Amino acid sequence: MPAVGNVLIVGGGTAGSALAILLARAGVAVDIAEIQPATTALGSGITLQGNALRVLRDLGVWERIVAAGFPFDSLGLRAPDGTLLAEIPDARTGGPGLPATLGMNRPELAAVLADAVREAGARTRFGVTAEALTDTGDQVEVRLSDGTTGAYDLVMGADGIRSAVRALIGIDVAPRPTGMGIWRVHTRRPAGVERTDLIYGGPCFIAGYCPTGQDTMYAYLVEKARPREAVGDKVAHMRELAEGYGGAWTEIREDITDPDRINYTWFESLLVDRPWNRGRVVLVGDAAHACPPTLAQGAAQCLEDAAVLAELLLAADRLDQSLFDAFMDRRHERVKAVVEASVQLADWQLNPVPDADLPGLMARMSALVTERP
Repeated sequence: MPAVGNVLIVGGGTAGSALAILLARAGVAVDIAEIQPATTALGSGITLQGNALRVLRDLGVWERIVAAGFPFDSLGLRAPDGTLLAEIPDARTGGPGLPATLGMNRPELAAVLADAVREAGARTRFGVTAEALTDTGDQVEVRLSDGTTGAYDLVMGADGIRSAVRALIGIDVAPRPTGMGIWRVHTRRPAGVERTDLIYGGPCFIAGYCPTGQDTMYAYLVEKARPREAVGDKVAHMRELAEGYGGAWTEIREDITDPDRINYTWFESLLVDRPWNRGRVVLVGDAAHACPPTLAQGAAQCLEDAAVLAELLLAADRLDQSLFDAFMDRRHERVKAVVEASVQLADWQLNPVPDADLPGLMARMSALVTERP
């Protein structure tokens, strides 16, 4: 028998959905408390590296993912005027049977995972979150924000970078801004865009884009962080930044017209020291760790958390601290390395260092995440 018979997952995003699928398929009774009123996803697009695709394949959703997304195996580096400087084969961190990278629209990823959650038999309650948690030693008594209560063998906080569960169990760690802000726009894919191309230089630290489907992509511009309340006219500002770039950006800029398709966020980082649990409540995904997207490893690390924790729970016959220690042994140092490397890459752009070994750092991270966690 698994170590748990029933669980509550607070948060129905990437980590929470993956956990629900794996546990419910194995016969565990799974409830998800999702504060949003329906399946949703913020942002315009997402870049999934091979190690993320490996977990999605293990979840049984790979065929739906590849049908909805756009796979590719190389990375382009361009000058601000659009001239191609280098074409680099991208590391297949998920193994030879998967593409190196896949771009897709975030709402489509959320929809694929939500369908798989329902098919697995997990129950999602929308519009609620955890309001109080009492660990009795054998169970966790939960009061949700709608006043309902329940008792569970385990509660998993998968509720994001500003996790309510993290606060409820007394872990006082807050996300830290890195000093960068990113503008993303969901747009039409120019015919010549068939992979991610990056530009370092021009008016922004990074200008890039990622195809997300046969006709769609998202493009992004990274600059110094500005106060969120001072974003102003999103269309005008993003178009102004895009003026500094040629090539595909000429067509992209013309399509920057709708503020509802533009998303502005800060780069932030977060890492909770081990252990990520307090008794029978454990944090996973962005609730425990988050990093700027300089390595495109955010979703991958969330998915890996879910895969490892589910594996341990289904293989054990009891739930005690040794299980959580084993979870930390397999996750904490790996996640710490990814977070620190992601922050380092951002810092090298904010504060240039002449001998910064960017290729070496990226190669070490690729080798690390290629290994199964």
